[in-house]
Amino acid sequence: MMLLATMFSLPAFASETSAAAGEAPAAETAACTVQTLSVSASRASDDSNGPPATEWRAGGAATLPPGWEPVTLPDNWNERWPGYTGSVWYRIDWQRQCDTRALPSNATAPSAAIGLTLESIVMAGEVYVNDALIWRDAQLTEPLSRSWNMPRNWRLPDAILQDGVNTLWVRVVGVAQQTPGLGAVYLGDAPAMQAKQEDLWWRNRTLYSVNLIVSCVLGGLFFCIWVVRREQTTYGWYALMSLFWVLFISNVLLTDPWPFSSTLALARGNTIALVLYIVCFCHFTWRFGEQSMPRLQRALWILAAALVAMTATVPDSAVGTAQLTGVLISAAIFLANCLQFPVYAWRTRRPEHLMLAACLLVFFAVSLHDLLLMLKLIDTGVYYTPYSSVVITLCLSAILGLRHACNVRQIERFNQELADGIFQARQSLTETLAREHALAMANTRLHERLQIAHDLHDGLGGSLVRMMAMVEQADRPLHGQQFLSMLKLLRDDLRQTIDSGSSAGITVPATPQEWGAPLRHRYVQLFDELNLDSSWQFPPAWRSPPNPLQCLALTRLVEEALTNVVKHSRARRVQLQLSQPDADHLHLRIEDDGVGFDVAAVRKAGVSVGMRSMHTRIARVHGTLDIASAPGCTVLTAVLQLRPAAAQPV
Repeated sequence: MMLLATMFSLPAFASETSAAAGEAPAAETAACTVQTLSVSASRASDDSNGPPATEWRAGGAATLPPGWEPVTLPDNWNERWPGYTGSVWYRIDWQRQCDTRALPSNATAPSAAIGLTLESIVMAGEVYVNDALIWRDAQLTEPLSRSWNMPRNWRLPDAILQDGVNTLWVRVVGVAQQTPGLGAVYLGDAPAMQAKQEDLWWRNRTLYSVNLIVSCVLGGLFFCIWVVRREQTTYGWYALMSLFWVLFISNVLLTDPWPFSSTLALARGNTIALVLYIVCFCHFTWRFGEQSMPRLQRALWILAAALVAMTATVPDSAVGTAQLTGVLISAAIFLANCLQFPVYAWRTRRPEHLMLAACLLVFFAVSLHDLLLMLKLIDTGVYYTPYSSVVITLCLSAILGLRHACNVRQIERFNQELADGIFQARQSLTETLAREHALAMANTRLHERLQIAHDLHDGLGGSLVRMMAMVEQADRPLHGQQFLSMLKLLRDDLRQTIDSGSSAGITVPATPQEWGAPLRHRYVQLFDELNLDSSWQFPPAWRSPPNPLQCLALTRLVEEALTNVVKHSRARRVQLQLSQPDADHLHLRIEDDGVGFDVAAVRKAGVSVGMRSMHTRIARVHGTLDIASAPGCTVLTAVLQLRPAAAQPV
């Protein structure tokens, strides 16, 4: 919490006053000193034109005319005229006293340059020396200029000074709710008064300007960090806290109430900024400490909303009370939070928590001292907030910066660990892929061997069986030309087996008859020699042509099936029918009247290479094979699922 006194324009009434008008002489030269004779005040009309005309001379309270009262500076006229809003004239009578004992008898007394320093005028005013105007605020009606925290200095020219008693007139225009009055007045040696004004300027304005600049820069920096990393809500609350702090502390430096329409409107806005600053400060400490207090947070927001609503809606006559209520409640919340967090930090023992706790304890001590001083419960005369605010703000930012650096280091370590993990995973994946590649190559070789075995069994094996049957059934010995023809057929079958290892060189016949013609030519001659009747039925055209692999699978299936008829069935009649009931399906049916066999037993025994080969081939090209057998009738039915030509693999 920073500078609660700014809510009530109080620095003018809490500054050092040892050299103020109305007390001991404040400044001297080698030959002259300034002595204050009296200080008095009287209410005035708001349209005053110059100092009031008076015939009385300073000489004590007994000589004051009606309406004038003796005062001591700094002065808050609410103590004398409660609730008064308007103008007040302050009159300060003073004179120079020169020591001429050290001068030659024929010499004249030296004339020392006199300086005047005013610490504050709450809220606006004008200054006269004797009857000469030396300064006036730009706006003496609402919206009033704000001179409450503006130390001013003048070097009084000899032309407007008198040899005897001089009078300093200060007209002050103030608002009752903003502790109106006149701050400390310093008269004396001009260089000393200039040094005094520079000291006051440093404490009352420069320190706050530095704090405002530091808060803006650091708040903007952490806001940018929060925008990039929204999950880091601590930085967002710090940026929001800095925003409301800048709005609040600007009250110290503003010289007019813009953008507000009046002094009281600015006071309302300043109180609201203080309340929201305290709320954001509490949330910042809770997020920093990773404290979860949902009920307390809701209660804090409800209380803040009530204070904001009260401040914004109370009538002007109650603004001072609303300000005091907001300040005291905000101070209580702030001080309580400054005590609870160190207790929490002591439990966690985390370094960043302990550092923030140390800052909060300093906050607590400084804020409590300044609050008691503002309420006039103590009288040390010095506010510590202007000196501690910049240092503590930098410490808070350093703590946040340290946490951010720790987070960045954690991210870097995580990234390094992630990179190491990815490298190890890549190494492991490379090894796994190498093993899988070796297994795939082995499986591929095995598959190719099985494919070759099936092709040799179905193609070349079928040709050999067919030729053996022809030799056995021949009624006379075969001559050399017949054997040569058989060998050429075997050579052609072997070439076909080799060429069919890749589908790239296979073409789909234009019609079903072209597909079936080579098969029919091979087997009809053998069937005739074996006295086996055969029937071949093909549709005239493809509704949807099969792909090359499906054509090859059907060819091998027919070869294996007809070879089995020749070898095992002892059939007298065989029928082959190819049909295409719709564009998506192709049916093949082979039926014979042989002795039949036990299909289930053969499958269970697993010794029939031909049957396994037929099932494997049909399944590989998205088809199904069904075999039904009984004495006198064996039926083999194959159904292929055809796909659109654009999606067919080649």
